[in-house]
Amino acid sequence: MKANGREVTIVMIEDDEGHARLIEKNVRRAGVHNEIVPFMNGTSALEYILGPDMSGTVSADRYLLILLDLNLPDMSGTDILQQIKENPFTKRLPVVILTTTDDAREIQRCYDLGANVYITKPVDYEGFANAIRQLGLFFSVIEVP
Repeated sequence: MKANGREVTIVMIEDDEGHARLIEKNVRRAGVHNEIVPFMNGTSALEYILGPDMSGTVSADRYLLILLDLNLPDMSGTDILQQIKENPFTKRLPVVILTTTDDAREIQRCYDLGANVYITKPVDYEGFANAIRQLGLFFSVIEVP
């Protein structure tokens, strides 16, 4: 998966190691061989995505695809989503929500905040593979601001 000829890095924010392994396995089964950078909590993931100063400039010319679990030990996934989508340097990054919550209000809130795809765990892997491939297409047409 490339964007403007550049490799896309997948950022996986998931605190359950079993789920993380399953997600990675299924990303690979979908034929996606991009680097996956895993995080077990929101704090370290946000530091990676927005930079230690939280300005977001570190991601100004990076292509990241974010796989985000909503239930994390240190902060809620919706807070992370909000910080990514409110930052001028990261708001264009696609975010896939992967969570056990199928509460309609929570799903709507994620879409309102700017999530691109919402997938309920246990993941239907065909649907997951399709979503990842569609986001790959999404990357191929992204214009960098």
